[in-house]
Amino acid sequence: MNTAPTLSVVVCAYTLDRWEDLQAAITSVHAQRRPPEDVLLVVDHCPALQRLAGRMLHGVRVLPNEQRKGLSGARNTGVAAAVGDVVAFLDDDATAHPAWAERLLAAYRDPLVAGVGGLVVPWWETDRPRWFPPEFDWVVGCSYRGLPEERAPVRNFIGANMSFRRDELLAAGGFRTDLGRVGTRPLGCEETELCLRVTARRPQAVLLHDPSAAVRHRVPAARATWSYFRSRCYAEGLSKALVARYGAGSAALSSERAYLARTLPRAVRDALRPGRPPAVRTLLALVLGTGATALGYAVGSVRARFPAGRTPAAPLPVPVGGRPA
Repeated sequence: MNTAPTLSVVVCAYTLDRWEDLQAAITSVHAQRRPPEDVLLVVDHCPALQRLAGRMLHGVRVLPNEQRKGLSGARNTGVAAAVGDVVAFLDDDATAHPAWAERLLAAYRDPLVAGVGGLVVPWWETDRPRWFPPEFDWVVGCSYRGLPEERAPVRNFIGANMSFRRDELLAAGGFRTDLGRVGTRPLGCEETELCLRVTARRPQAVLLHDPSAAVRHRVPAARATWSYFRSRCYAEGLSKALVARYGAGSAALSSERAYLARTLPRAVRDALRPGRPPAVRTLLALVLGTGATALGYAVGSVRARFPAGRTPAAPLPVPVGGRPA
């Protein structure tokens, strides 16, 4: 008889500047209709935040990042300490819908499902810029136009709202600590690279996108600017070059090819449709975003040819099937 999987929720944080957002994130986890068995806050090398969280947050295990500084190391620390069969990740500036955990866990009834991700809705601190194309909402860490609108398999998840079977994470080796965000540095793609390893190790595994498992992700005013848009697109290109280097086979950039072939041409047609002002600025954003990403990819590809000094993927400190003491 199959039993429902247990759930650990991992939230990673690195700064006191998001304290109110972090409190809201933890509150949303505790308010789930199907509460998790385990809630962990991993603090990434910020002793002041660790002390404050340990004193003020209840029903949460507060842990220091015991791996390399950055989001990947913090996530690995959370996975190693988790007790649930499934580990879900929620950003410290995101809040989960009350049905979030319930919807994530529902898909794990299928034994082929190795991971489930959900919808990430932008919560703009200021009004959404009229020029900002929804096809580029990945720039602000949110779901973008072009993703499936119903439950469907995907190549990879958005990091603000994703979950995996814990054993799958351990067997795959966890998140690479030489990829991803460190503090405010806008690099990423550690989730993409991990998802590729999960499915490469077990080709029949399914990574499922379920939009009904939704979270709301704050977008601060500083990320609603042309300069952030440009720099984040460039950083995405750099990161994608590393994913292409680490990933084996054509699957490494399959989603990007589909995005370029279908999503962006449709966005251009929409921007040129009558009655859709300001079309010129939206077209400029589409061109700028695509160009900056391509430039970052080209630069990253050149750098990837000289890998001296890069560190290998850091293994999780718990063996497959193990539990922390």
